[in-house]
Amino acid sequence: MLSRILRYLKGLLGFKLDQLEDPEILLQQAQQEMKEAQAKNRERAVQAITQKNNLQALVDQTKKMVDNLQAKAEIALKNGDRDLARQLLIEKAQYDTTLQSTQISLTQALETTEAVKTAMRREEERIRAKTAQALSMKAQWKQSQIENSMNKALEGMSADGTDQAFERAAAKISNARSEGQARTELARESLTGRLAGLDDAQASNNADDELTRMEQRLGLASAPTVSSTAPVSSAATASTPHVPTPTSEIDKQLQELEARVGGSGPTSS
Repeated sequence: MLSRILRYLKGLLGFKLDQLEDPEILLQQAQQEMKEAQAKNRERAVQAITQKNNLQALVDQTKKMVDNLQAKAEIALKNGDRDLARQLLIEKAQYDTTLQSTQISLTQALETTEAVKTAMRREEERIRAKTAQALSMKAQWKQSQIENSMNKALEGMSADGTDQAFERAAAKISNARSEGQARTELARESLTGRLAGLDDAQASNNADDELTRMEQRLGLASAPTVSSTAPVSSAATASTPHVPTPTSEIDKQLQELEARVGGSGPTSS
């Protein structure tokens, strides 16, 4: 029982593995993985571009602050407030330092963003190429399946089975004809067959006699010489009741029959 269960599980797992190894399923999985990877990379690209935009906004804001402090320091100096102008320039210097570091980060972000955009374009091109390749491979797989099914159908269309059936039928028909001929031959040799042959001969003789009598009535032939001994008529014989006959009586009837049909036996005077 356990071995049967194990064989069933192996067959089921093998069937599932065959399904998983189907080229069409493999291509679908590969395309799905590419789409998922593209979505993740696109999200990373969005984050990188967002960071670049934030740095760009910070640079713009810092530059505006630096310009504003520079303008205020000039106004304070024009108004004779040298200390205020000095304080504004100190604050401006701090913003300059922040601006320089922010500009460096912005430059790096711009380079990273361009690299990400290039990578995204290349990935999209690769995905399009892989998608076209997948469609071609699916078409090839379908074509191979169709070819295999057609080859199997052609293999199943072999005429060997039908030829053998025709040969067996012909052999049976020939054997039946031979058997029928053998039965006919045995029937001719049997007593029943011989009696049937005698009936046919008697019918032929009766037809000849009837034809002779008809010719005589029509004057087409002369009357035959009548024998002194009249044969026993069939009507008289038919009127006589059937009783067991001794052997001498049978011999006598046989002699009369031979005389009537022209046999070689002795004739009565």
